[in-house]
Amino acid sequence: MPQPNMNQMLKQVQKMQADMMKAQEALANETIEASAGGGMVTVTITGDLAIQAIAIDPEAIDPEDPELLQDMVLAAVNEAIRQAQELAAKRMGGLTGGMDLGALGGLGL
Repeated sequence: MPQPNMNQMLKQVQKMQADMMKAQEALANETIEASAGGGMVTVTITGDLAIQAIAIDPEAIDPEDPELLQDMVLAAVNEAIRQAQELAAKRMGGLTGGMDLGALGGLGL
């Protein structure tokens, strides 16, 4: 079997790494909005998982039932994170062709 061309492979990995960095930067500029409680709580998060805003409808604030508001905030945050991770997986998965690049971290790449 012929040996793989290491220079060619290194160039491909470096290009993939540069493309992934660009995609990560682009994700940081994208926002996702998720809500809970029929829109009573809305969370805005970036594609790189930085929460930008949490909006709470005043009608959601019931001093007799703070747990309900806590649950709605938690649900909205978790949904926003899920959607952001899904967006990141779509964008990054297209760059790697579905390859698991976890092993490359050990190579300093």
